[in-house]
Amino acid sequence: MMGNLFNVKKQLTFYGAYHDHPVNVAIHMIFVPTILWTALVMATRVPTPSWFPDIHLVFNEYLAFDFNWPALWAITTLAYYYVLEPTAALLYTPEMVLIALTSAAFAHKPDAVKVAGVVHVVSWIAQFIGHGAAEGRSPALLDNLLGALVLAPFFVHLEILFKLGYKPALRDSIHQGVKAEIAKIKAAEADGKKKSQ
Repeated sequence: MMGNLFNVKKQLTFYGAYHDHPVNVAIHMIFVPTILWTALVMATRVPTPSWFPDIHLVFNEYLAFDFNWPALWAITTLAYYYVLEPTAALLYTPEMVLIALTSAAFAHKPDAVKVAGVVHVVSWIAQFIGHGAAEGRSPALLDNLLGALVLAPFFVHLEILFKLGYKPALRDSIHQGVKAEIAKIKAAEADGKKKSQ
């Protein structure tokens, strides 16, 4: 089980089985980074223990760094992405750094949490619409909350890289796994309906 946690094919096959329809993928490409950014803004209000280093750097009005729970989340998830797929993680690093630094700066503005909360809720609604209308099934977070929340930004990033020609063998392997997983899920759903009749 632990081996699957660090297996990029297994993790992205799981996530991809819930995100196969192009409309749903497009919705996620827009709203997953928004959800991450707004979550980091809101999480700045979670108190940090006294042993956290007191690091607060302001680069300009739009970029800042605070060592707090959002920073720790960004660092930890980025490290996990490096374990999963180092080259893709390296290419994702500037985006994660930008998300972390801009969200930290925005968090100091008046009403930042309120604004982030509204955008966060709207983004989740868009995602649920994408799953219901396009995918025709519940989102991954209902089956694996942590996996879905941690993997979503990296999955979106990899989808973009795959469209640009990144590692075609990996792309094809994951997409084949996704198709097989979707077929298994549909078969289980059909079997469940037969048993309930």
